[in-house]
Amino acid sequence: ILDRHGVLASGLSAHCPLMRPEISVPYLEKAIRFAAVLGAPVVNTDEGIRPPWVGLEEAFGVMKYTLTTVLRTAARYGIAIGIEPHQSISKTTEGLLQIATLVDSPLLRVNYDTGNAFLGGEDPYEGLKAVQDRLVHVHAKDISIRQSETERGKTTGTPVGCACGDGVIDWARVVAILRGANYDGVLSVECGTPEQAARSLAHLKSVGERAETAGAG
Repeated sequence: ILDRHGVLASGLSAHCPLMRPEISVPYLEKAIRFAAVLGAPVVNTDEGIRPPWVGLEEAFGVMKYTLTTVLRTAARYGIAIGIEPHQSISKTTEGLLQIATLVDSPLLRVNYDTGNAFLGGEDPYEGLKAVQDRLVHVHAKDISIRQSETERGKTTGTPVGCACGDGVIDWARVVAILRGANYDGVLSVECGTPEQAARSLAHLKSVGERAETAGAG
């Protein structure tokens, strides 16, 4: 299907509970093999919901075990694992980096989601700067003012946002941070409709072109 439509896969979503290795190890190993077939360079995931019987210190130990195990498969296929801000630990920049540095591997990286970070109560620009050295993929998600007013600080993420440029995220600022970090990956738009996707693409292209012109000047 991808070949027929001339589409390249920039990443594969494989969210699973890292604190449940009996689930997440086989799931992520299959996802890594599937990503290799698709030509996707990264598998994106998060820590999942922490089971009530698992303490925070224990949770990091279990996640380290899970990630150490699946990174062996990732190394064989050359596929990165991108940790996304999406749950109770990773919603903060500190927690996100704690998970993304549990294993000393160049394939354990960060898939930053601007919208999720904002809804979690973080400053998405400072958060992006903090993880810029580990970035492998970016979810370009904007959040409407209405959603911001009702959900910020009360949720750890959302599947989709509004069209980029219609919400609270300053995309010129995001692009400037990424350019400063020499990021060469993609901005993967997450929105609700094809029409929003088209407007997001137009807005991000415009922001990128202005950044290129300013850089050349």
